[in-house]
Amino acid sequence: MDKNKSIEEKEQELTQRLQKLQQMEKEIKEKEKSIKQNEKAKKQVILRIAPSLWEEISRWADEDFRSINSQIEYLLTECVRSRKK
Repeated sequence: MDKNKSIEEKEQELTQRLQKLQQMEKEIKEKEKSIKQNEKAKKQVILRIAPSLWEEISRWADEDFRSINSQIEYLLTECVRSRKK
């Protein structure tokens, strides 16, 4: 009897763990969906800059392990923050 009860308890524990994992998976998928929607919400702009400035930004982006696009976005964000101070 005790052996059967032990197995039933283990099954119940495993079922609870599975439910927790399924809930966590659902939350992760919802967060991923939210992130994708936010990324789609970004505005696209055409930017014309001098080749020498492009090279400088490119080098800086490489140093910071960013893409050129991310580097430009970072720089613009920092400028806006400093302007608000």
